[in-house]
Amino acid sequence: MNKNLYLALSVAISPLLLLGACSQDPAKPSLLEAPLAGAAIGGDFVLTDQDGKKRTWKEFNGKYRIVYFGYTNCPDICTPDMQNLMAGLKSFEKAKPELAAKIQPIFITVDPGRDTPDVLKQFVGAFHPRALGLTGTDAEIADAAEKFAIYSSRVEGSSPESYLMSHSQTPFLMDPDGKPIAILPADQPKTDANEGAPKLVEADLEKWVR
Repeated sequence: MNKNLYLALSVAISPLLLLGACSQDPAKPSLLEAPLAGAAIGGDFVLTDQDGKKRTWKEFNGKYRIVYFGYTNCPDICTPDMQNLMAGLKSFEKAKPELAAKIQPIFITVDPGRDTPDVLKQFVGAFHPRALGLTGTDAEIADAAEKFAIYSSRVEGSSPESYLMSHSQTPFLMDPDGKPIAILPADQPKTDANEGAPKLVEADLEKWVR
């Protein structure tokens, strides 16, 4: 190559290389290093939100997503998990509002028989103003649960109305392409070694959302 041409190309390309190097926050690992990178978790669905509107997984492309499967009658798991997840998100919003705006929290019921849109609206609204509650037919919920590797089964109670749902306790953080990043620590108690689940959730959001 002509020496003068080589020098001209070097001058032109150098700023681009510098820009590329600066675009990745060195304090944040690549999404390729994420704990769930490459896992077969997630996939398109058609479900109904708390306002009765049909929603698909693909319509959230471009957004990070906190996805939690549970149900509103869950006696001692789903409510504290949602409280911790949304408290962590709210703390992240205060610290990094522009980044937090890129996150869509999604609660998907595993009990569509009782969790109607109206029931979900009251439930998710208690935790975060942007939280989305999704329900559907038994087949639609089963399809979504399978794509997210979620287990659920009905446990009969003393009456037909008092049944419980045994289910996976797995809050996923998904990337803007709908791929899994990590399982958020929604149920970690506060100890001498950490400040509890909300702070740990906030730390994970800080680590992965960019």
